[in-house]
This record gives sequence, structure tokens and C-alpha cells, in this order.
Amino acid sequence: MDVFYNPNGIGDVLLIPLKDGNRYEMESTNYDNVTRITSADGELLGYNIFQASQVLDLPNGNGPIRLSEDLLEKIRKLFREKGIKDPLDFDLTPKFVVGYVTTKEPHENADKLSVCQVDVGTEKLQIVCGAPNVDANQKVVVAKVGATMPSGMKIKDSELRGVPSNGMICSQKELGIPNAPKEKGIYVLDDSYNVGEEFKLS
Repeated sequence: MDVFYNPNGIGDVLLIPLKDGNRYEMESTNYDNVTRITSADGELLGYNIFQASQVLDLPNGNGPIRLSEDLLEKIRKLFREKGIKDPLDFDLTPKFVVGYVTTKEPHENADKLSVCQVDVGTEKLQIVCGAPNVDANQKVVVAKVGATMPSGMKIKDSELRGVPSNGMICSQKELGIPNAPKEKGIYVLDDSYNVGEEFKLS
């Protein structure tokens, strides 16, 4: 799970988005320097922590920060001090992992889509993919449900032309890799990568 810190762009504020707030009418409650953001019907959307560098040890730089167990425990401590009772039980497992395409079948309702079964080490995922170069017996980069892409898009469970898809097989461009090929296609990894290991974005 990623949180976001951009002191040059928005100031000394740590953003903890849990859901896409653009889809809701939002309300907020302030607990000193922590703002708890909910929808109008009370669904929790996220938090903003102001003067974040004064209360948390944050890495240098701008943009997404991997939420570690250590940072999460410091946020929990801060929330307890402010009287916020939310449990903060977040899934901190890696969201970009090396997968292995075990099978590729044609999509029943779309000629240019394929239905792939992908082993990601801890589980097997069904992913609908439109890349022309995807095939069985490839090692690929999988963005699991909950991943936030470099573009800001969040990966969710979905259906593509009526077929469930649980994640995304990524191209180099989607991963933000410099000098990515212009032609469409997923990033096929070599055999030095191990299925299930985290794929770290630079």
C-alpha cells in the first residue's frame, strides 16, 4: 500500500487514500493536525496528516511512499494520541509481483482480449489482457488489486466484456520504466526473476 507525500507540490501533508474520493460527496473531521475524510454516508475514504514531517519520520523525495509496518505503527500511535479509533488494518503485502502465465485462452466476447491464468506465488489470478504479445509460459509483472500505478490509476477487481479480471499484466510504459518501447505489449521478464517476488518500481 502506498501513501503520498509531496512537500514541494502540496506542502507538509501525508495523504493516506483508502478509496477514490472523486466518486463521493466528501465530509471531514479534524483531530488537531489529522483530518479524517468520509463520504456523506460515513464511508471512510482516507486521512490527511498535516505537519507530517514534525510527527513522522518520512523519506526524502516527492510522490508515493511504501507504507511499511514501522511507519504504520507510528501512524497508529499518532492516531491514538489524537483520539482516532480506526484500527488501520491495512494490507502491506507487495502489490507489484512477478507472475507466471500458466494458460492463455481467447476471450469469449472479444477477439483482441485473452483470458490468462497467472501464478503469483501465493495464489493464482485470472487476468484479462489485451496485449498482443502475452502468452503462456511467460514471466510477467502483475499489478495486484490494490496497486497504485505510476499514473495514479488504482487496480481494482473488474469485469472486461463479462469476464472477471483480478489484476493487470503490465507493460514497461505502465510501470513508468524509462525509454519504454512505443509498441503495445506487456513486459516479458527473463528467467532470473522468481515467481511471487516483489517487482520494485524505480
